[in-house]
Amino acid sequence: MNKIRVTIWNEFRHEKMDEECNKIYPGGLHNVLKKYLEVNEDFEITLAALDDPDQGLPDEVLNNTDVLMWWGHMSHHEVDDALVARILDRVRREGMGFIAMHSSHASKPFDQLVGSTGSLSWGEYVNEIMWTQLPSHPLAKGIPANFHLDSEELYTEPFCIGNPDDVVFAGWYETGNVMRSGVTFQRGLGKIFYFQPGHEYCHSFHNKYVIQILANAIRWAAPTAGFVDPGMPMIGNLAQDLGIFPKPEAK
Repeated sequence: MNKIRVTIWNEFRHEKMDEECNKIYPGGLHNVLKKYLEVNEDFEITLAALDDPDQGLPDEVLNNTDVLMWWGHMSHHEVDDALVARILDRVRREGMGFIAMHSSHASKPFDQLVGSTGSLSWGEYVNEIMWTQLPSHPLAKGIPANFHLDSEELYTEPFCIGNPDDVVFAGWYETGNVMRSGVTFQRGLGKIFYFQPGHEYCHSFHNKYVIQILANAIRWAAPTAGFVDPGMPMIGNLAQDLGIFPKPEAK
């Protein structure tokens, strides 16, 4: 079985600073996600964090990642611009999938991939109902028409992401606010998914449907196409070989 190589990147600051947060997500959000996701035999999971060497993503890790999952909140500005450029290149040119979770709507990689600010409005913890908008989409496999999150940080429209390719999930809050909570984008060869639940003081990453959606997203975002023959001639040379354009005369 060819496994999907998943790297879960977490800022990993709140859990080290706050006992309450660490009780909800012992060892970090990324560690808990790994525990739930690694039951899928087709996933090979690596953990990475901002304070790790090379901010968790040296070349040997990033270049061997099929899907990069990203969670950040208070330290977006610390992510090195050179690392962001490498991530963008892996997504656009090489087809690496990118999953932005919760407050990663404001992360450098997501905003630069989408080409917008990712800004939104937010509020206190409230009840949320997640509604499946596209039940036939691969991201919605095994997900009911709706499910309940009993406490999640209010994220609401306007959500400055332009027009995504698909709105697969939408959130409705007890306050009446709404949110495009699960959206997809295609950038170059890479697929991108933004998913709203996942505040560090809420239990959303312990919800079975949230985990199922993330597992679906990994399989959906994994690379499926690319340039498989590095020896293939450039289009100009190919056109000349086919006689479409004349070859330049030798000097």
